[in-house]
Amino acid sequence: MTNNNEERVFEELLEYLKRSRGFDFTGYKRSSLMRRVRKQMHSHGINSFEAYLDYLQVHQEEFLPLFNTILINVTGFFRDVNAWKYLQSQIIPRLINNKSEQSPIRVWSTGCASGEEAYILAIILAEILGVEQFRQRVKIYATDVDEEALNQARHASYSDKDVEAISTELQERYFEVMGNRYVFRPDLRRAVIFGRHDLVRDAPISRLDLLVCRNTLMYFNAETQAKILARFRFALNDTGVLFLGKAEMLLTRTNLFIPISLQHRIFSRVSKTNRRDRRLLLPLSVEEEANETLQRYDRIKEIAFDVAPVAQIIVDIDGKLVSANASARSMFGINLCDLDRPLQDLQISYRPLELRSLIEQAYQECRTITIDDVVRNLPDNQTQYLDVRINSLEDNYGNGELMGVSITFTDVTRYHSLQTELHQANQELETANEELQSSNEELETTNEELQSTNEELETTNEELQSTNEELETMNEELHSTNEELQTINDELRLRTFELNQVNAFLKSILASLKAGVIVVDPQFNILSWNKEAENLWGLRTEEVQRQSFFSLDIGLPVDQMREPIRNCLLGLEQQQEVIIEAINRRGKSIQCRVSYNPLIDAEKECQGVILLIEEVELEFV
Repeated sequence: MTNNNEERVFEELLEYLKRSRGFDFTGYKRSSLMRRVRKQMHSHGINSFEAYLDYLQVHQEEFLPLFNTILINVTGFFRDVNAWKYLQSQIIPRLINNKSEQSPIRVWSTGCASGEEAYILAIILAEILGVEQFRQRVKIYATDVDEEALNQARHASYSDKDVEAISTELQERYFEVMGNRYVFRPDLRRAVIFGRHDLVRDAPISRLDLLVCRNTLMYFNAETQAKILARFRFALNDTGVLFLGKAEMLLTRTNLFIPISLQHRIFSRVSKTNRRDRRLLLPLSVEEEANETLQRYDRIKEIAFDVAPVAQIIVDIDGKLVSANASARSMFGINLCDLDRPLQDLQISYRPLELRSLIEQAYQECRTITIDDVVRNLPDNQTQYLDVRINSLEDNYGNGELMGVSITFTDVTRYHSLQTELHQANQELETANEELQSSNEELETTNEELQSTNEELETTNEELQSTNEELETMNEELHSTNEELQTINDELRLRTFELNQVNAFLKSILASLKAGVIVVDPQFNILSWNKEAENLWGLRTEEVQRQSFFSLDIGLPVDQMREPIRNCLLGLEQQQEVIIEAINRRGKSIQCRVSYNPLIDAEKECQGVILLIEEVELEFV
């Protein structure tokens, strides 16, 4: 379990990734995200987020493996095959029938990873429309935030294992075999457009007939999911369809989508869009657009301030009157020439109430000062009641310094006169209200209990959904790890095969030699003993393996060979050859030619001595 300090440092790490590389992971689920980052940290022996942040700042090459670890690019052809069959047989034909024969068909595959799902869509549409209609009408946009995965997808090249889920007939029709790779047909490949797209930050592709987002939303938290789904709804046509993964239920998004097939996670959009949804869809304005409209916005704010029905004046930190709207000028007889004059020189500073001390209080306490029912005597012997609010103005876009105060005068005379009348009526109603209040409280208690039960059920549902998404994420990770282990296993199997071949080759060579071959290690233990050595001395390989060469009693004068073997191990003599007297396994005296050769490894280190012993024919005089 993470503590508060770890969570704070982890958020700093996410902010650094966003600032330095443009990857915004702040909307991702923290539990899954921390687990993936820790996996990459452990590959470098790093145990804290703080140390890993320092490591990232020094080693820029670390970003690529980190992103590959976070973005689990696990995909494949026809994953969850029943859902794809339902989409092909029931949904896509209906979408096509709702369009005219020449209308374009636009599809978006989000989180496409290495491109398998985008090419599945191309195959399905080509099967339904025919190749010629497909080329003319279909555009498939495939996006992801991982550039490395997109580069792989653009090559459209897959192994025979990758295409196992595709029938042989479809393989022959839509793939070209190049060596041991299957390459998607180039003439159909042009209809699939790959590009980098961040679902959290970038505007959606619009006017879509089908949007595929399978097992991608589960990595985001609930707030980010809501934002992305609102954009998805905006991106689809009125008859458009959303196709999600099996871990994504949309149970809390019924105001945006309704299910066509909940079993296969296929949904249609809800037509009505509210203002909040539109706000979620729009990308942030660029700086150039903001600069162009800045003056217009300032003018609009100025007009809005002037026509406000509540009298308002602005006083800066130096005590000068900066602005007064039309209501304030009319109520207190302020002229435009009074602007930029000290407030203390104007009658409004002390009538109907003393403002300067209140302004000072607002500065000192940094809060809004409110004075209700301030009495103002008018010239016609009428009495006016005002609610006065003094708000300190801080520069929240700068360093937070005080800039001045805003003072509003709300005329509550009408409400004040009504207050007396209402007070009498209230007394009459008070008795009835007490009775109603009692009944109300009972109903409210019942309503709160029902509301509480409903909230608990909804919370439980959300927790179950979150748990399901977590399990699916872990399943994806296990699948990825399993594929990595399978690859390592295949490599080890290949290496074992190659080693067996090499060993067999060496044994064949040793067996074919007409001389005895004995190999000893630096401790003079026997490593190899070929067939000819068995014929000469009568001992089998298994009898001498790992035995000390100098402990053998075989008719070979091993003590005479000790010094040459030691010299060869020490590198004093690289190669030497001597003739020695010996007795073979039949008890016959023979002469042997013995060659001493060092056994050198790949690092040029001596690992033993190779003894080549060949019987020399005796010459008789």
